[in-house]
This record gives sequence, C-alpha cells and structure tokens, in this order.
Amino acid sequence: MSFLGYIRPDGSVGTRNHVLVIPQGIIAKSVCDFVAGTKTILTADHGSGRTANDREQIARVLIGLGRSPNVASVIVHAASPGAGYPELRAERLVDEIAASGKRVEILDPAKDGGTYGAILKGIQLARRMVHEASRSRREKVEDEHLCLGVKCGYSDTTSGIAGNPAVGYLYDKVVAAGGTALFGETTEIIGAEQALIRRAARPEVAEAILRTVTVQEDRAKATGLDIRTVNPVPSNIKGGISSLEEKSLGAIHKAGTAPIQGVLKYAERPTRKGLYFVDNWMGHLSIFAGYAAAGANVVLFQLGGGGVAGRTLLEGSPSVVVPFLWATANPRTYAAATDSIDFYSGTVIEGSETPEEAGERLYRTVIDVASGTLSLSETLYYTEPIDLYLQEPRF
Repeated sequence: MSFLGYIRPDGSVGTRNHVLVIPQGIIAKSVCDFVAGTKTILTADHGSGRTANDREQIARVLIGLGRSPNVASVIVHAASPGAGYPELRAERLVDEIAASGKRVEILDPAKDGGTYGAILKGIQLARRMVHEASRSRREKVEDEHLCLGVKCGYSDTTSGIAGNPAVGYLYDKVVAAGGTALFGETTEIIGAEQALIRRAARPEVAEAILRTVTVQEDRAKATGLDIRTVNPVPSNIKGGISSLEEKSLGAIHKAGTAPIQGVLKYAERPTRKGLYFVDNWMGHLSIFAGYAAAGANVVLFQLGGGGVAGRTLLEGSPSVVVPFLWATANPRTYAAATDSIDFYSGTVIEGSETPEEAGERLYRTVIDVASGTLSLSETLYYTEPIDLYLQEPRF
C-alpha cells in the first residue's frame, strides 16, 4: 500500500505541513497564537545551568524538529536565554536545519526592534511561510517513506496479549516495505534484553543494547535503590503485572520480530532504514518529541488500563509536529475515552480478530492518518509542557 505525503527537498516525506517556530518563549508563542498552521515546542528547559552534553541534547531536539519531514519551513529566534551557549546559538540551529533544503528565517530582537518588533516580524514571516506551504500538494509515495515511533504506557495484561502484538505486526510490515520503525524505553526492556540481543543485526548492536541496560541499572543503584522497587508502577501492578521482567516481556512485543539495526540516542536520526531501539525514558511527554526529532512522521501510544477511567485523554500534541495516535486493547480504557482512542485491539481478547487481523487494521489506520486524516488528538488545541529527556545534573 502507499500513502499521500509531502515530498521534501532532502527526499523525506511528511505526513503534515507545519511551519515551526523555535525555540520556546514569548516570541514563538505569540507568533503561533496569531498565525494558523504554525507550531512551537512547549518546554520549560532552555539550557541554562545544564551541562554541555545536555545542551547538545536540547540542540539535537530543536534541530531535529526543524528538519522533520512534517515541517515545511522554520523560524528561529535568538531571544532564548539558551542562545548564549555555543550549542544553542540561533545561527547554529539555522545552518543545520537549512542543510535539509527547507526555508529557514531568523528573528533577532537586537536587530528587529526588540521583542515586540521581533514578534511583529515573526507574524509577518509566518503568514507568508504558511501561505507558501499551503501551495504544496500531497503525492502518492510508498511505505518506505514511513517512519514510526511507539511507546506503551499504563501497561496491563491486555498490553502484552493484544495491544503490543498488533503494533508489532504493523512494525514488521513497515520494516519489510523498506520503512523505519523506532521503539524505546530502556527501563522497560530490563529483564527482556536477552530476547532483544538475539535479534541484533550485528554483534555491536547486541553490545549496545546490553550497555544501555547496564547504565540504567547502575544509575538506579547509585541512588541506593534497585530499579525494580519503582518499576512496575502502581497502575501496572493494578493491571495485573507482577514484575519488571513481566512488564518488559510484554512491552517488547510492540517492536515486532525484525532485526534491530542499531541503538540510537534520544532524538538521534537513523542513517539507514529498518528497526531501531532508542535509549530513552518512559515519559510520553518527552519520548514523542524525541521520536519527532529523529524523523518520525507518525507516532503511537499503546495504552493499557491505568490512569484513564473517568477522564478524556487531553495530551493533544506531545510530538509537536507529528500526528499522535492513541491505541488500546483494554475495553474499560476504550469505553472511558472513546473520543480520544484512534484504535482498539481488544477485539483480539474478545475473539473476533486475530492479532494479525488487528495489526492489519492498525496498519490501514496509520496509512489513513499519514495521508491526512486527523488523529483524534489533533482535534485538540492543547498540549502539556514537554519534559525533555536530559540525564545530567542541573547546576
């Protein structure tokens, strides 16, 4: 099958056509409040007091979002407190994003009449950019241009039995077609790492998987705790999961069965197609921004049974510029949030579908969204602040 996407100058294909304003701050927010078709990242972290490694990680996110295939053009402003650091200089962001061939403009309050002047110029630029982007037309492309990111959360017994296997079928199908698929959550492969290293495409990939697990466990022990005392979390235990190993064995089903081509850092873009493990944290308000920065053009959250009953899922856009789909195999979760769930695979538990049939239906759902149908989350003009995955102390 194929989907309808926006072909970018670097050969990547977008499923959306946004104008991005970065980094965060009053200039970015004001431009996005005024101009339809614009997006910005919402985070409290601009690099102040961070180590050079963490500032580089922030820069990798911002540059990656700017280079996203779902972004038509970019405005970078120099008013962020982080702009004084070499890693986060506006000129550096502009140069690295512009290397993808897309239009990038810079706003500098020192040259553009202060903050108010930069806001005015930004609104004028953004309107022209959005109008220019609106002239782009979707074209039919093959599945090799899909790049997917997934996480599972509030995991329960339905996740490992039906929800994650359906995603795994989708991943196998996309990878077999020449596409790219990203999965992660280092804390949630602990206890299942041996199953993953048997799928490593090369010995060095197996070594990298084991190294990420060792580093994570050592980091937990340095606090005086075993990671198994904080994971599984209460919602997992309430959902019938008894140990971290059990949780991990269910979680890795979402990665399907294809060979793992490499281990990526948070927000790192793969250099080749295929399946990749990403060394990231389980928080979805950080993980999806990282997937978007790594080049994902559709992302999915496979949801279990905890933390949903009695409320609508309101996280509208943790992936910033990428369509975000909620999926679940739990009938109670689905009943509590039908206005937010894009895909339900509880049919496997109910006996009306096999995992493969549910996976095929999920694939068609993803193709539909990739071609322009809005995910339910995209109908919300709302997002939570994104907690970037930064690992070193703040001083």
